[in-house]
Amino acid sequence: MGTASVVGSKHISDRIRADLCVIGAGSAGLSLAAGAVQMGASVILIEQSRMGGECLNTGCVPSKALLAAAARGDDFAAAYEHMRGAIAAIEPHDSVERFQGLGVHVELGKAQFVAPRFLEVGSTSVTARRFIIATGSAPIVPSIPGLDTVPYFTNETLFDSAPEPSHLLVLGGGPIGAEMAQAFRRLGAQVTLFDSQRLLGRDDPELAAIVRARLIEEGVTIHEESRVTAVEAGADGGVTISCGEGDSCRRVSGSHLLVAAGRRPKIEGLGLETAKVALNDGVPLVDRRLRTTNKRIFAAGDVVGPYRFTHTASYQSRIIITNALFRLPAKARYSAVPWVTYTDPELAHVGMSEADARAKGHELRVLRFPFAENDRAIAEGATAGLVKVVATKRGRVLGASIVGKHAGELILPWVLAVQCRIGVSKIAQAIVPYPTMSEASARAAGSFHAPMLFSPRTRRLVRMLARLG
Repeated sequence: MGTASVVGSKHISDRIRADLCVIGAGSAGLSLAAGAVQMGASVILIEQSRMGGECLNTGCVPSKALLAAAARGDDFAAAYEHMRGAIAAIEPHDSVERFQGLGVHVELGKAQFVAPRFLEVGSTSVTARRFIIATGSAPIVPSIPGLDTVPYFTNETLFDSAPEPSHLLVLGGGPIGAEMAQAFRRLGAQVTLFDSQRLLGRDDPELAAIVRARLIEEGVTIHEESRVTAVEAGADGGVTISCGEGDSCRRVSGSHLLVAAGRRPKIEGLGLETAKVALNDGVPLVDRRLRTTNKRIFAAGDVVGPYRFTHTASYQSRIIITNALFRLPAKARYSAVPWVTYTDPELAHVGMSEADARAKGHELRVLRFPFAENDRAIAEGATAGLVKVVATKRGRVLGASIVGKHAGELILPWVLAVQCRIGVSKIAQAIVPYPTMSEASARAAGSFHAPMLFSPRTRRLVRMLARLG
């Protein structure tokens, strides 16, 4: 380091080299940097914005903290104070100081490839044996007439601004839209949500309907399968949305607008063409080892997908470390990736849905057990929900969905079942503590054998054996 040189017409004051150069200090980048340096690799970590990325600053942490505060009845000021406190408590774990203490060389600034094996950050040039693109994603802002003429929030601005809307309009009915609709309704705002498809369209419709019913019960107005045709400034600095539903058209006015219409990879200005990294529909093209078309450059996390979750980013970081450091051909597999929407009730899923499994031609047994028949749920007054399991005729678990209190905590046995190709019998045979919500999963699994165990044939067998003494 410290050697001055000239690259093109630009003066370079420092040149640094490492085993790995990680671009982006979000979930994927931090996991990669921490894991690799503790295994003995030299690591350069580059971040152009805030350490911790979206998860800490504008995603998982603030949204879940806001939901928790809203659930216990906080007002806007107290909810945002709690949210900021949660971020501040976690922030040191993702800080520059911690990673420097681990031995990571941290550079703050924007990275740009200037050759397939060479990039620059300000006046610093970087070379490495392997590079990892982990720059995350940004909100999609849909092309709706008038949207660019009105103020609106995305997740990147919502948590910094601390708004107190009297009527929040939410554009998008995915997890972010549903969670924030419920949070702001519980904080006292009127809320109207719009989605061009159905609410939580990625999830099982049977279970998503239970979340939908709760939101409506709490006072959220939902316009599903509703195409927003225009946005314009409303009275008193507010916003008015025009939408069409079939042959009808309506106008809804609110004080504030939240755009939660999906995510896109954040790759602007990286110089990927110069780096010989090909794109597929705007996403870095990677193989199952997470290598781009430049085999010395990997990609992980939201920038590459296919699932934009913190836990997926952490999983991908392990795949890359195995490939980049140990040169072992580890491959990413996504058949057992779980996801959770943290509304009340929560909605969790892993593996195939019933519709997916039928589309693939599987002969199915669909198992259900309602929370209304679970003693712990009854005791806590949390009976809205059910466990739904999709299994083959022979009992192998293909997928599972849970809606209800603590669904995100209850999904783990089903993740293991899908990942390890475990049959429902193993879940049914587990000894489950009483009274717990987990009994609902065991009872759902146990229902697979119930038709055989309680059949006339079984009763005849029991009577015959009884006659033998």
